[in-house]
Amino acid sequence: MTPLDRLLTRLEACEDARTWTKTQPNIPAAWKACERADWMLWFLAKTANRKLVVSLACKCARTALPLYERKHPGDKRPRVAILAAERWVRGKATLDEVRAAAAAAADAAAYAAYAAYAADAADAAA
Repeated sequence: MTPLDRLLTRLEACEDARTWTKTQPNIPAAWKACERADWMLWFLAKTANRKLVVSLACKCARTALPLYERKHPGDKRPRVAILAAERWVRGKATLDEVRAAAAAAADAAAYAAYAAYAADAADAAA
């Protein structure tokens, strides 16, 4: 068992991630080669400062904002959630404020998913 595999086992990483990392010589190489942003954020969340992880997650989420806002003009809930989390990182928002914004963004995401499912079902029925 490699040191990286021992670390991921101790952190309770998923089996897919542990299997993939066995093909990597070390953590820097795995980090550079990894195409799974969710794995990278998970690893950071387990090993790094929480505010750094939140800041990086916000940067990732911002990349999806144009797609969401183009399909849902006027719905700013995801943007508000990101801004609240960024304010928390800077010490300018409470966790309660972030949680409220995140709940609203989750509602927006669920609505978008249901709308996409309904459109797909309607297309399949036609």
